Amino acid sequence: MINPKRLVELARKWQRMASTECNRISYPRSYFANKGHFVVYTTDKKRFMVPLEYLGQNVFNELFRMSEEEFGIPSHGAITFPCDSTFLEYVISLVRGLMPEELQNALLTSIATCHYLASTSLVQAQSHQQTLLFGY
Repeated sequence: MINPKRLVELARKWQRMASTECNRISYPRSYFANKGHFVVYTTDKKRFMVPLEYLGQNVFNELFRMSEEEFGIPSHGAITFPCDSTFLEYVISLVRGLMPEELQNALLTSIATCHYLASTSLVQAQSHQQTLLFGY
């Protein structure tokens, strides 16, 4: 329980803050993206600000689809891509350098294949674990 004197001190502090120019609580700048950009995170918690013009690229559409599959649609919070920062840096560098269509198709195929293999091996491992538990 809060001491009544401490509660009065906090109320006075908030009144002073409200009467001065700080009449609203603001978020740190790191939560927001620069104009013309969007923010995504990778599985290793690295933050990327990506230009909005990259949204038209099939590679980013596939990464968004995979993110929705794996993590769901975030209602509050950031979008997390199911890849590490090194891979996303590579994808951004390819898109920045005007990626040829053949390379884009090859990258999409490899993303889909790697994601499929990772998800099936996880399902197989879980089913193997379940059979061991049921066998006991």
